[in-house]
Amino acid sequence: MESDPALTAYEPFAAIYNDFNHSNDYEKWLGTVLLPELRQHGLPTCGRALDVACGTGRAFRPLLRRGWEVEGCDLSPAMLAVAATEGTGEVRLSAADMRTLTHLGDFDLVLSLNDSVNYLLGDPDLVLALSAMRRNLAEDGLLVFDVNSSSTYARGYIGRRQVEHCGSKWLWSGRGEVAPAVFEAEITGDRLTKPIRHLERFRSEEEVRDAMREAGIAVVAALGMREDGDKISLSGPLDEHRDYKLVFIGRHESPKGDLNP
Repeated sequence: MESDPALTAYEPFAAIYNDFNHSNDYEKWLGTVLLPELRQHGLPTCGRALDVACGTGRAFRPLLRRGWEVEGCDLSPAMLAVAATEGTGEVRLSAADMRTLTHLGDFDLVLSLNDSVNYLLGDPDLVLALSAMRRNLAEDGLLVFDVNSSSTYARGYIGRRQVEHCGSKWLWSGRGEVAPAVFEAEITGDRLTKPIRHLERFRSEEEVRDAMREAGIAVVAALGMREDGDKISLSGPLDEHRDYKLVFIGRHESPKGDLNP
């Protein structure tokens, strides 16, 4: 049986993940941008949070320092091993495929960040994953996740860029679209025994909204994430050419459907 492409990528990526992504400031974009936005939609100041596809646990600390009780799950055991160090014993971790995630509890916040759902390549996969996340939402809980915009794939999955950190160097080589809506990139460099192949599927706003609706999740807000120098901002309406990520906030569907169509 063929291994899941995300698992194949992230098992070796775990050893260099934090160094490769050293510029990602989770305190800035989760702690000071995203959480205040979520509070405008009814998120409590603290509660129970489930980080789906938590990776190395980069989102744990901004939540823990604000008093949240945090759990995390990920497909990759190697990523979870690093996350265990990040969680410093305060975060319960479990190995799980987001498409088949069981009920771990009723959480005030379920989050899946950093384009995790773009690694779901199959047609039904996004609905399956969102349905599983909904299964873990408390009655008044909020779900937040992001997808990469079309402009991110146009720029980031074509051409090359070099990443350097603490004396190590890596090369990201984008190969562009290798199948309808599926993009490929490869990482080579220090501390890697072989290239790491990444495959992501572009998901449009319309496709994401349809998947949320099918999964029983009402859209509370759909916001574009962009950078202006060191500043990160969120606002709507979405613009695939301007925004580098599209951020979706949802909750259990009500009879009225989307709250912010």
